[in-house]
Amino acid sequence: MTAFLNAGLLIGAAVLSQACSAGEPPESYREMLRQLWSEVYAQGGVEIYCGARFDRDSGRKLNAEHVYPMSWVTRELRCGTRDQCRERSPGFNRIEADLHNIYPARTDANQRRGSMPFAEVPGEQHAIAGCDIEVDERSRVVEPRPPVRGEIARAMFYVQQTYGMPIYPRQGELLLRWHRADPPDAEERRRNDAIAKIQGRRNPFIDDPAQADRLRFEAPRR
Repeated sequence: MTAFLNAGLLIGAAVLSQACSAGEPPESYREMLRQLWSEVYAQGGVEIYCGARFDRDSGRKLNAEHVYPMSWVTRELRCGTRDQCRERSPGFNRIEADLHNIYPARTDANQRRGSMPFAEVPGEQHAIAGCDIEVDERSRVVEPRPPVRGEIARAMFYVQQTYGMPIYPRQGELLLRWHRADPPDAEERRRNDAIAKIQGRRNPFIDDPAQADRLRFEAPRR
């Protein structure tokens, strides 16, 4: 068990080294939350899964959703539980606090998504009244609303490229289709600019969508 955890910590250290060369996320998850609400969304915005508008005050009642789930990160880094990873893995903490992967989300929608992969769910059976998010509990997949599918894809691509976190081939091909069908809009570019001012690092798939054509996808480690 100790050897298993030590291997995860070595992976985390490599992740940290790679990420440091490109810029610095906030120093902690708590600092990230402060910057998310006071700087990235200082004027409010639109939460990701249901499309509800929020202002600066109401936004703090929303969840900070990791589009690339942190449970996938703990599994890949092999650093233990989420709390254990926070104690043991600088790489985990860096990923957890990276604003490019974090979006305001309604608590109920965030809970329904959990850490399920994304997919296209047949039919139009919304999991939450008045919210265009569809969940297939049997297949354990979730379909987000069309206007944010490309943005979700670019956040996932960013985590893969920046931190070496894997994306399954089937998931990756779907995300590529979403990325191409839903290019960056003005709000996504504004958000990229705001985060770059904080972290010193941009999401390159927003600045140059053609970069996604060079991505390769592989199954996560077991």
